[in-house]
Amino acid sequence: MNEDGLRKLLEAVRNKETNIDEALQNLKDFEYKDLNFAKIDNHRTIRTGYPEVIFCQGKTPKQVAEIIKYMDSQSHNILGSRATPETFEEVKKICPNAEYNELARTIIVRKQEYIKTKTHIAILSAGTSDMPVAEEAAITAEIFNNDVKRYYDIGVAGIHRFYNHMSDIRKAKVLVVVAGMEGALPSIVGGVVDKPVIAVPTSVGYGAAFHGVAALLGMLTSCASGVSVVNIDNGFGAGYLAGMINNL
Repeated sequence: MNEDGLRKLLEAVRNKETNIDEALQNLKDFEYKDLNFAKIDNHRTIRTGYPEVIFCQGKTPKQVAEIIKYMDSQSHNILGSRATPETFEEVKKICPNAEYNELARTIIVRKQEYIKTKTHIAILSAGTSDMPVAEEAAITAEIFNNDVKRYYDIGVAGIHRFYNHMSDIRKAKVLVVVAGMEGALPSIVGGVVDKPVIAVPTSVGYGAAFHGVAALLGMLTSCASGVSVVNIDNGFGAGYLAGMINNL
């Protein structure tokens, strides 16, 4: 139940359209729903403004399907990250309107009308290999009703590709910049824009990239002001944070 749902329930009690016993029944799972293997945080939307998101990795397809089956009875949009095609097939059995993005490995169920924000988020990827993480960020931001513009494969090996888009990129309210290998692109972007830059290191790269550690350290030690960093391959975290900033 979100804040609007709770308000409507309280108003129904006040107007004697619902009695107290019925209201208590509706509030039975107000804090969380216990599915035995998972406890769905129903109160999170009221606390944070955003519903719980399902991290599908490590869960069985049937577990994810059961979680989505319950969440589908609520009013908010549903997002599952790090989902496999096998998990999506199981979800489709109980939720036919679910959508799968193979590149981002996300499952979404849109239950609310899309309200386009006046400002937008720019998602940049250094290389094509970084696109799965960039798409996870983009899908995350979009499911929470943010306008997103994508600029992919514009990394430092051909920096003219970035400069060709720079005038448009500067119009964004917040930028998510995704890069692997040495992770240089966020520093360059941070030096030419006056908006917050959320840097996302990816695990893309050869041996000394250390599965994203080299990019992570490069971003953390960036000399460009206004650059913050999330965890390796954490497109979800970047998209979520960018959405919060975009709605300030």
